[in-house]
Amino acid sequence: MTEAAKPSSGGSWWIYTATLLVTAGLTFGLTALLMNIRQRKTEGEHRFLTLVEVNEDTIDPEIWGRNFPRQYDSYRRTVDIERTRHGGSEAFDRLQANPRLKRLFAGYPFAVDYREERGHAYMLSDQDETLRVSQFKQFGACLHCHSSVLPAYRQAGEGDVQKGFEKVCAMPLPEARKLVSHPVSCVDCHDPKTMQLRVTRPGFLQGIRDLAASQADVPHLPSIERWRKQQSKQPYDPNREATRQEMRSFVCGQCHVEYYFKGPGKLVTYPWARGLKAEQIEQYYDEDAGGFADWKHTESGAAMLKAQHPEFELWSQGIHARSGVSCSDCHMPYVREGATKISNHHVRSPLLNVAQACQTCHRYPEKEILARAEAIQDRTKGLLERAELAVIDLMTAITEAKQHGVDDEKLAQARKLHRKAQWRVDFINAENSMGFHAAQESARVLAEAIDLARQGQLAAVKPTLK
Repeated sequence: MTEAAKPSSGGSWWIYTATLLVTAGLTFGLTALLMNIRQRKTEGEHRFLTLVEVNEDTIDPEIWGRNFPRQYDSYRRTVDIERTRHGGSEAFDRLQANPRLKRLFAGYPFAVDYREERGHAYMLSDQDETLRVSQFKQFGACLHCHSSVLPAYRQAGEGDVQKGFEKVCAMPLPEARKLVSHPVSCVDCHDPKTMQLRVTRPGFLQGIRDLAASQADVPHLPSIERWRKQQSKQPYDPNREATRQEMRSFVCGQCHVEYYFKGPGKLVTYPWARGLKAEQIEQYYDEDAGGFADWKHTESGAAMLKAQHPEFELWSQGIHARSGVSCSDCHMPYVREGATKISNHHVRSPLLNVAQACQTCHRYPEKEILARAEAIQDRTKGLLERAELAVIDLMTAITEAKQHGVDDEKLAQARKLHRKAQWRVDFINAENSMGFHAAQESARVLAEAIDLARQGQLAAVKPTLK
């Protein structure tokens, strides 16, 4: 054998060494990967570490935050002051931005002070500061949504939440205010033992039972449809019947709703016994509530209704609700920190958080999504302004008719139409999405408002022509 044909001991050593290094690298990489997967899996399964015990009386979110630091960190950010084109959490003066509102609410506290709501962190202090409280008599009913009020209900009711709810609602607000110390917090939406979502507000619990017992169409709430088919003798209980996805809207719907203070006891009542649409709620006020009115308009003399903030009701008529998208999916979207998936408790407009709130489902650039949303809001705003002007024209016609000596009997129809038209205008104006929660429904309601206002204008002018 020649020298050239002999195996090279040097080449074999290098092959052996390279093979050994590659094998070691692959083994190390695979081991690291498996350890990382195991670590992430363990992290994802380990939901929280109990450092402090919380119970039904733990209303301070800082204490809950010791067990849930990620959620608490985002909750604290609700102090942010942020503005969208048509809202946000900046407390701008809506009366200054839209002087028509002073005339529309003539004779009612909203004509004195009407500011945009700030974030959840301010919901109790904003209630303390508004002129609607300092200059007008208010009741403890306000605390149903502005505070972490359940311990106060139990205290006032000697352990009975419902009885305490009734007592606190009827109290003068300064007296009731002494019973609470914090805005809505963790315990209002989470069971302190299991951390599961739950509904706690007596007003919502009764309202959703009334809705379930009605014949209203609610395909976006499958648990109610299922409960109806079962013909259960027990009242509908969301804490027992609702799916988790439904609960991600119900916990918001506890407060982001239309309501009124019923009877001498000022009991917080959700007018859902006929359904969630604007005209169904109006029918409830006209018939079931005996023609309830929030105030008598000082210019037209009409018995008026004031919408609160019917986000839950309008959302129920929109495409997101019909598609199974909850309030929390957009306003408290899921985020990942490592392998841990949590709901972002920085509750705010999705338009301030497009990437997490919208792009999970809508695969468009942020600018495109924002442009589409603002186009809906701009169009709704345009319709709203036309509807407000139509109602103003109706009020002017009634005033002029009175100046011509037209008696009240002949103006009754015009006043009735003023109530109906302004109710629809305010239903969209008081709702905090500027129509985005249900764009076509908002347009329908405002179109009806314009039509009713013009009918009322004709009804007021007609007697002056004779």
